[in-house]
Amino acid sequence: MNLVFDWAWLPQLGRGLVLTVELTAACMALGALVGIVLALLRVYARGWLSPLYALASAYVHLFRGTPLLVQLMIVHFGLPNVGIVFTPFVSGLVAMALNTAAYQAEYFRGAIQSVKAGQMMAARSIGLTRLQAIRHVIIPQALRLVIPPWSNELIYMLKYSSIVYMVGAADLMGVGRTIAAKNFRFLELFLVVAAIYLAVVLLLTLTMRWVEKRLRVPGLGTSGRGA
Repeated sequence: MNLVFDWAWLPQLGRGLVLTVELTAACMALGALVGIVLALLRVYARGWLSPLYALASAYVHLFRGTPLLVQLMIVHFGLPNVGIVFTPFVSGLVAMALNTAAYQAEYFRGAIQSVKAGQMMAARSIGLTRLQAIRHVIIPQALRLVIPPWSNELIYMLKYSSIVYMVGAADLMGVGRTIAAKNFRFLELFLVVAAIYLAVVLLLTLTMRWVEKRLRVPGLGTSGRGA
């Protein structure tokens, strides 16, 4: 078997990698914003806010219970039927952000509930309102606790982003597929693509471990409920 590698592939694959990284970063940022809101509703929306709790729960179950690929197909090929048309990149971003928001909501919810219940009591005892206590006491601690599962989600979404080539996005996978279709060097191209994904995943893993160590607070993370 004669494996062929052409250095001319790298600039094109590099451009695909840039789009992959941009897509992953954007979807994680949007997912975090939505996920935090969903998590807060899942933890604190009770009483007259119960309908919001139900909506947040329904969202989480819907997007965690259906495949990301199906969600992408609905966004890119289904929404045009009702007059909503996105570019391949935006379709991938919307589908991935909606999907990861559901998972991040559960990570944030678990982190919030891991903060000691006494933290809320102490915050209220010094005159903070419930909202102020959540914002200034509970959330900062929860954000530290959520780093390990959030890091895993970041890596998952980087790899899952490879499905956007199916709607025509020129991401790393899409560029590799295009080059291979022209020269029929599928084995070599996909080996290179796999190596690039692996290198980025290892870099992200090391980076997030460093961040986790830098932000770790001794004693933080014991069981309890920050409510």
